[in-house]
Amino acid sequence: MRVFSGIRPTGELHIGNYLGAIKQWIELQKNNECIFCIVDLHAITTPFDPAKLQKNIFEVATAYLAVGLDPEKCIFFIQSQIKEHSELAWLLGTITPLGELQRMTQFKEKAKKHPEYINAGLLNYPLLMAADILLYQTDLVPVGKDQQQHVELTREIARHFNGKFGKVFKEPKVILPKVGEKIMSLQNPKKKMSKTDGDLRGCIDLFDTPEEIQKKIMSAVTDTGKAIIYDPQKKPGISNLLTIYSLFSGKTIKELEKKFKNRGYAELKKSLAVILINSLEPFRRKKKELSFREVYVKEILKKGRGRAETVAQSTMQEVRKRMGLQQ
Repeated sequence: MRVFSGIRPTGELHIGNYLGAIKQWIELQKNNECIFCIVDLHAITTPFDPAKLQKNIFEVATAYLAVGLDPEKCIFFIQSQIKEHSELAWLLGTITPLGELQRMTQFKEKAKKHPEYINAGLLNYPLLMAADILLYQTDLVPVGKDQQQHVELTREIARHFNGKFGKVFKEPKVILPKVGEKIMSLQNPKKKMSKTDGDLRGCIDLFDTPEEIQKKIMSAVTDTGKAIIYDPQKKPGISNLLTIYSLFSGKTIKELEKKFKNRGYAELKKSLAVILINSLEPFRRKKKELSFREVYVKEILKKGRGRAETVAQSTMQEVRKRMGLQQ
């Protein structure tokens, strides 16, 4: 099966990103043909600093390679370097009703968040995402729930195009994260872990130092009472810590409840901090190594571009023929 997913070159990666998406991608690349793309064209639909964009692209490339993306098993490249993404997005825009774009939830949310930056690119974001996916004849798209609506629109666009011009595109299916949506902020366990919630203490980056991890876990918000039991409604703080512990240790929640029965919150936190420090150390070490190998990382992206271009050009040649733009 062919898998496609896009990566925005913005912000550091945290454990919620890893558990909800990246860990799944690492598994998918073992037995599937995976295409992972740094979507810099998507990144410029919201406020950004042009002077930092190339640095951010390199940072995100090294980060994903450090956590396990294997250039021998997947295609990894930068979106803007393949012109067919923009071309197909324009062509798909000519057959997509305006109302479909205006009803997209993410457009409304981002327009509300950045009222000074409402642009046509933000409205057309789903068209570019559809082009990203359809360009590579994708079977499966691993996304978060916030992007599910866009993939459904992609399927509709594919059906509409195929019905109007003849079958060219596959209708991709969504793969939703199994656990990442459940990782909550350490400071507000009723909110999803995020870099943008204003309190960085609530978020554990994949490349945090052992000292930073220790400090964040020990200061994590807990609940009234002393019992270490999983109950997201009554004990959201402890339940969140148990979830993180379970996912990084491989132990079930029941096993952890038994292990920490009649023991205090501080013991749970100390033990969890050790688990996280040991689990994340290989990522931090690998990223540090890659940060000094810029030529190597750029060569991976260059090779990925060449492989992706072959597929993209083949699809676009067929699209142009079907639409009468090429003989």
